[in-house]
Amino acid sequence: MNVEMKNSFLDADELQRQADEYRLGILDMTISGNGGHIGGSFSVIEMLTALYHRILKHDPKNLEWEDRDRLVFSKGHCCLALYNVLAGTGYFPKERLKTYYQDGGLTGHTTYGKVPGVEATAGSLGHGLSISVGMAVAAKHQNRDWRVFTILGDGEINEGSVWEAFAAGPQFGLDNLIAVIDCNGYESLGTVDEIMSIEPLPERLRSFGWAVREINGHDMTEVLSTLGQIPFEQGKPSAIVSRTNKGNGVSFMENVFKWHYRELSEEEAEQARSELMARIEQ
Repeated sequence: MNVEMKNSFLDADELQRQADEYRLGILDMTISGNGGHIGGSFSVIEMLTALYHRILKHDPKNLEWEDRDRLVFSKGHCCLALYNVLAGTGYFPKERLKTYYQDGGLTGHTTYGKVPGVEATAGSLGHGLSISVGMAVAAKHQNRDWRVFTILGDGEINEGSVWEAFAAGPQFGLDNLIAVIDCNGYESLGTVDEIMSIEPLPERLRSFGWAVREINGHDMTEVLSTLGQIPFEQGKPSAIVSRTNKGNGVSFMENVFKWHYRELSEEEAEQARSELMARIEQ
């Protein structure tokens, strides 16, 4: 619980600045790796920053601590965001971020057992919430009070296995299970609405028996307030529909689907860095 205690004094503005510093790290890794899932990493970074710096019960120095909260990063292709936060909270040295896409270095999807702090492999989309259901059931059976958070992408919800997990959570009364859906509106080839609409998502989740909150995922105050209210209802799993912008923080990336995965030119990299520095310094 060391990180939670150490960072509990950070206010929303300071956490937002931290999120933008992580954006710079994501940018650096995309440049050095000659590509990366930068758009979705930028959209989810406020949520990850709030979770690891304020909400999760965890200790980077004790990876096997049984009573830690678990976070399953189901949208594993956006590992640039998770890697930066894990390094920033002490799970591994920041120097290791430079090994992204290098032989023997950090991989392009999260892999269990390869990176400290990664709770599940997420190479294929659609499995994370099912894994989390199993973890939450185990906690209930053992009478433990740790919680399981799952970060999903909105395009990922096209997978049928996700809806099986949405059905299972309420069936087993898993109020220790939290699903955060990063709804940036885009997936690899276009908008989610064009490819396979999931709306009205909050109403669909409620019909499955989830307690739901819909928020602005880039408003750190709202993110913190909402996470602090979990569980939203006793006996029900909690779902946060986090409305975000793909590529948030860099003007030419925002809501442009080609930034799902892309390499930056020198001019693009310079402009992105300039815009992010301006956000940090304001």
